[in-house]
Amino acid sequence: MELIRGIHNIRDKHHGCVLTIGNFDGVHLGHREVIKGLLRDAKALQLPSTVMIFEPQPQEFFRKEQAPARLTRLRDKLALLAQLGVERVICVSFNAKFANYGAEEFVRQVLVNKLGVKALTVGDDFRFGRGREGDFSLLQAIGSQTAMAVKSTESFKKANARVSSTAIRNALKEGDLPLAKEMLGHNYTISGRVIHGWKKGRELGFPTANVALKLQVCPLSGVFAVQVNIAGRLVNGVANVGNKPTFNGTRALLEVHLFDFEESIYGQFIEVKLMHKLRDEQKFNGLDELVQQIQRDAIAAKQFFTLSTNAERSESL
Repeated sequence: MELIRGIHNIRDKHHGCVLTIGNFDGVHLGHREVIKGLLRDAKALQLPSTVMIFEPQPQEFFRKEQAPARLTRLRDKLALLAQLGVERVICVSFNAKFANYGAEEFVRQVLVNKLGVKALTVGDDFRFGRGREGDFSLLQAIGSQTAMAVKSTESFKKANARVSSTAIRNALKEGDLPLAKEMLGHNYTISGRVIHGWKKGRELGFPTANVALKLQVCPLSGVFAVQVNIAGRLVNGVANVGNKPTFNGTRALLEVHLFDFEESIYGQFIEVKLMHKLRDEQKFNGLDELVQQIQRDAIAAKQFFTLSTNAERSESL
């Protein structure tokens, strides 16, 4: 998959494509329906399938710290889009200049002149341009003048409810991992590079692999049974997502204690799949109380994986 960073890097060779535009946060089942339509158009017209996304996401630019929590970091989003078969992604820098683009100016200058879009697929709630002045009717009007076919994909629904990034964030906030998985199409995963921490876990007998969450507002917190991908190897463990209230922590952190694992993985990129929520994060009165609870959490996580393995074996018989 080709990644084009910024509108200024669009070249003559990129002229002529089918396109969809959006945040694609989480690349959930609703997004996948949009991508399916995009790929059908690309095949029919024999043109490259292209997705335009924004970094930061528009609400992160306008609302800063009040923006909704991200479901997917850019790296993971690109990987998921590539897995779906998308040929090109244009990652637009969402800044003050871009936010001030007039809707019609954007369509004519970028979509028509630069990209030569022949088919455009957008969600039914798509709004764009300065002050969100652009909508589906404007796209259709310009499309009819420029031979750009424009179609809207109705919101994908699961259990009679609209699948959206907001609905998934709400499910994660409530600790409903099965519902989030149902809408995402996969387990919710947090990824990042392992950093050096306070080493408190090691002192307490539970060493942890730590991933800073400073670049994203995490949509959930608590203690979870997790499965961690370390360079293609899957390792079970127990993880805390939160601010370490017992130690008066202030920054969001993912801490993973890996079962039967003693290797040093500082600096390595890991993917942490959240399988089951064990409890909410809480502040303890002292280290003894904390250690006892961590021991209980580790036992509970191991029991979860044992039960899950037994259930899978029963289903296969």
